[in-house]
Amino acid sequence: MTVQTTGTHNGIPEEISSVNLVDPKSYLENDMDAYWRRMRADHPVHWHAGDGNQPGFWVVSRYADVMALYRDDKRLTSEKGNVLVTLLAGGDSAAGQMLAVTDGQRHKDLRNVMLKAFSPRALAKVTELVRANTRALMADAVRRGTGDFAAEVASVIPMTTVGGLLGVPQKDHPYLLGLTKSSLSSDDADQAPEEAFLARNEILLYFSDLVADRRENPQDDVITTLTQSDINGVPLTDQDIVFNCYSLILGGDETSRLSMIEALYALSREPEQWQRLKSGEVTLESAVEEILRWASPAMNFGRRALVDFEVAGSTVRSGDVVTLWNISANRDDTVFEDPFRLDLARTPNKHITFGYGPHFCLGAYLARVEVKEMLDALRTFSTGFELTGEPRRIHSNLMTGMSYLPVRFTPDEAGLAAG
Repeated sequence: MTVQTTGTHNGIPEEISSVNLVDPKSYLENDMDAYWRRMRADHPVHWHAGDGNQPGFWVVSRYADVMALYRDDKRLTSEKGNVLVTLLAGGDSAAGQMLAVTDGQRHKDLRNVMLKAFSPRALAKVTELVRANTRALMADAVRRGTGDFAAEVASVIPMTTVGGLLGVPQKDHPYLLGLTKSSLSSDDADQAPEEAFLARNEILLYFSDLVADRRENPQDDVITTLTQSDINGVPLTDQDIVFNCYSLILGGDETSRLSMIEALYALSREPEQWQRLKSGEVTLESAVEEILRWASPAMNFGRRALVDFEVAGSTVRSGDVVTLWNISANRDDTVFEDPFRLDLARTPNKHITFGYGPHFCLGAYLARVEVKEMLDALRTFSTGFELTGEPRRIHSNLMTGMSYLPVRFTPDEAGLAAG
């Protein structure tokens, strides 16, 4: 993006008004770091105009404002959608049934049911499986020497983990991965909106069949647990379970996969940080948090206003769409010192990659485990790595990251021998 000093539209500089946040191409064609820096400084609560086919919406970019609004479930609701595609379409058909788009007491009750299956205590045994699977994949990738890290490692770990938890057969993992990658983003610039819609429907249909099967043939998996759960004595319906499986498979795949890819890409460009990780100078825990801040794979989430209210000098009207931009808040220099520097030892690191407040990501624990095990395996089995070609970025107005990352690893023979 070329920053201009002249030209305005309704008082908004052209370099701001010309960026269409609904269009996935905008994130590839503009210097978005410069855009968000300008937004935080001069337009922290900005009205993004509609285009005649879709309504406008508020863009909130400062950390403090984003945090305050994430906490606010009295003046804002998630039940009209929580991502641009549903918010601008007028609503979400899963409202009141899928945890992410449910508020109030129903949200609390549903979250309690889900937490039984996804609490750290319940996931303790899963951690060992994640570790074994990740180390095997990373060791194989390093021994091969060259390959596409995105496809061969980062895409496999999260889907194997969350798919296994839900009870998705191993043979179906590639099929579901393809659907999740198309539903909220695309590897291709020319994917039609209809393809994303069809992918989302295919995921719902897939889980409809799996839920029906688990009611007839219970297994030791999350779907079976949900078929046997109730809220105040009322069993969850098939639709309740299907919508939440849809949410879990998307959330359980996207954040971890894109963060792992970004980790390898960033470390290939930051040899000093890689050496700090390799030598053990920085802890895995702090490295994970910095990678999650740095990647910020879910760029934004949204809400709809229930009442009129003021924020940062702007008046939000009842019914307005309000979008909260994690990717900007995680680079806010009033919170993060030198935010455009990757620092694996950064502390404190109160990023909001998983959101905040009542809708804090249910899969945050699992995502942290997956990224941690990938980094640990990387530093154990490799002495270094380099890109062998140009990465390919995804196309999305929700997620950011890469779908293709060709790399060459240098093996650490002692680490590989020790396993």
